[in-house]
Parts: sequence; structure tokens; C-alpha cells
Amino acid sequence: MEKITKTIKKENIIEIDNVSLKYNKPTEKIGTLKEFFVRLVKGKLRYNTFWVLNDISVEVKRGESLGLIGINGCGKTTLLKTIAGILEPTKGSVRIAGSIAPLINLGAGFDFEATAKENIFLNGAILGYSKKQMQEKYDSIVEFSELKDFMNTPIKNFSSGMLTRLGFSIAVDVQPDILLVDEVLSVGDYNFRQKCQKKIEEMLAKGTTLVYVSHNMDEVVRLCKHALWLKDNHMHMYGRSEDVVKKYLDFCNH
Repeated sequence: MEKITKTIKKENIIEIDNVSLKYNKPTEKIGTLKEFFVRLVKGKLRYNTFWVLNDISVEVKRGESLGLIGINGCGKTTLLKTIAGILEPTKGSVRIAGSIAPLINLGAGFDFEATAKENIFLNGAILGYSKKQMQEKYDSIVEFSELKDFMNTPIKNFSSGMLTRLGFSIAVDVQPDILLVDEVLSVGDYNFRQKCQKKIEEMLAKGTTLVYVSHNMDEVVRLCKHALWLKDNHMHMYGRSEDVVKKYLDFCNH
């Protein structure tokens, strides 16, 4: 995906300005889709409203890397999806200047009935690449994924580790301006995770901007220049990754 705005500062590639996002959660369990629509039409749906993000503001410069940290449920993945354009903020705005490759939900953007080979071209099209361009990239994607023997296999038969290999290999080969990564590298074998981390470091050296969600604080410090600690769906601390991670670990250990 690609979003370009004229209002973003020249030195920035991501600007998150006072972003808040609320969810409406039904107060009662609804068993079927039919029951949901019946209640909706009759005006009998009752919700509890809660804010999953509250007044988040941060700027990311071109070529920099930002780690998003915090306990489960603090809003890290929601913020990442908002940056990707998957979710629309209730308040505030997100401004992006560049192409995005999101690695957020395992298997997102895949057709599970199609083969791995077909999905490479499908994902390339989603990212804005022509069939000819993806044909040129195909061999390097397959080589990096180490899935050569499974290219004609429907990915519904893939393990989570194989899906990660395929998704990551496509995303990094197209060299996006912004790479969004959410815990997907925690799936799969150790050697491939190390290979992925090395590839991310190479991309950063070439100018790709990274927004990285992880519970592995060593990885956050190694890969990210800055970190944003979300707590209770608010910004709790932003700064150098070493400083923010230290405060976060102190909090977790008390």
C-alpha cells in the first residue's frame, strides 16, 4: 500500500497526530449473524465503549526505526494497524509518505486456496508491483523463503512457520519504504528468525523505516533507535530504545 500526503514534514515518513480509537463491544453474547442483524434493526444492540488508543502522537523520520512495547492489550497492534491503514482512527490523523509492507497478521493478504507461487504474485499486486516485476523477484523470494519444494502447494496446508517464511520473504524483497512487523518473527525456527533479523538490519542500512512490535526487548534495543511504551492504551514513555526498555523492564519486574 502507498499513501503520500503533501502536509507531512519533509524529514518525516510517519506522523501520528493525537490519534485515538474506540471500540464498541456488545454487552451480551450474540450467537448468530442473524440474531445480530435482528437486534441491530430493532435497535436492541447494547455496547460498552472503550478506547483502545488515547491521544497518541509520534513522528518517525525517514530511515529510522521505532519499537512499540507494552503488555498485551495495551494497543501496540492496534497502533500498527492504524499506521498500515487497516484501522481508521476515531480522532486524530496518521500521515504517511511512502510505500508500506505490513507483516501484522500471519497470513493476511493470502488466498489460502491458492498455491504459494500464486500468492507471491497476488501479494506483489497488493503491494503495487506488476506481474513482470514479480517475475523478476520470484527466484530471490523463493530462495530466501527456503520453500522451493512447496511452491505448487496450496498454502492452506502450510504451517504457521511456513506462512511466516513466505510472507516475510515477499515483504522484504520488494524493499518498501516502511516495514511494519508485529511479532511474526516469533514463529518458526531459530535459524530463520536470525536470518530475518539480519535482513531487517540490511534494509535499515539501505534506508527502510521500521516500526516493530515485540516482547523481545533485546531485539527492540538492537533493531530500533527509538521506542514507544504504551500503557493503559496511552503513551507512557517515548525516547531512546535503551532508556525506554530499561524503564519498562523495571516496571515489569516490580
